Amino acid sequence: MELRQLAYFAAVADEGGFARAAERLHIGQPAVSQQVRRLERELGVVLFDRSTRHVRLTGAGERLLAEARQVLEAVERTRRVAAELASAASGVLHLGTGFAHDERVYSLLGLLADRAPDLRVRLTKSPLARRLSGVRTGALDAAFVRDLWDGPGIELFPAWSDPLVAALPAGHPLAARDVLDLADLGDLPVRLGPRRGNPPFHALVTGAFRAAGIAPPAGPPFTRLQETLADMVHAPPSWTVFYPVGPPPPMPGIAYRELTAPRSTTLVAVRPDPPEDPVRHLLAALRSMSASAEGLPGRVGVLGGGTRAGAGAGAAFDPVPRSASR
Repeated sequence: MELRQLAYFAAVADEGGFARAAERLHIGQPAVSQQVRRLERELGVVLFDRSTRHVRLTGAGERLLAEARQVLEAVERTRRVAAELASAASGVLHLGTGFAHDERVYSLLGLLADRAPDLRVRLTKSPLARRLSGVRTGALDAAFVRDLWDGPGIELFPAWSDPLVAALPAGHPLAARDVLDLADLGDLPVRLGPRRGNPPFHALVTGAFRAAGIAPPAGPPFTRLQETLADMVHAPPSWTVFYPVGPPPPMPGIAYRELTAPRSTTLVAVRPDPPEDPVRHLLAALRSMSASAEGLPGRVGVLGGGTRAGAGAGAAFDPVPRSASR
């Protein structure tokens, strides 16, 4: 019996299906199905009632799920203790980030190096759910997250904010404007990814729709950004929205415009326990970065082929924790 088999078993039970579990685990569905079947053969029981319409736990699966969770939780506790011991002994900050490049993360790490030159930083790039799990279990000391304002077992410190970017056909009348209000886009079909792909981003955008009093019709499905933009070039007019990390992908026939609202906020997530020295140094560097950014004009952004000052983009926050759910 392998730990990954128990993890895949629990993921299928949580998500109610093999495809959704594979998406959450960021692996192929055949691998999930294969490992669960191997676990069933080793245990000598059927864990799931499979049909073309649903995947449900059997009676044996329900009983064994609790045992599997206990094993997985014990493993995570062991990893947390080991990470805490390693960090305390070696002066290492285990810091989680997303996959996109953000220069301000490295600016913050530069300030951190000035304050604590002997502190080593180990960056881990992973999906949001894995970053949050890493902070809660202690595998990570801290992690950068976007637009997440509360959550169990974490404390959140706002760092900086950015306007979101809308992509729309370059020939559409709205593309003639420098910036766009959401109210302008209320009648144009929107391509928005499913909530499960990025719950905080989905909540940010749909909440902004409600605040603006609009309900844009659903456009074709959002897949990946590059694929979605390529499809938009030849399809009936629609638009999509994304985080402004780095220059947007060049795509003839597509215009990029900043939105006046909402703004996306980057935060630092830590455990609500009294911080160890690596985390204290990180938060001190964050306070220093926020103080030095006060009163500065917005950053300069390149959107749609033109250079202009973003309205308040890159604004800094006083890093006061927003939640401490224990």
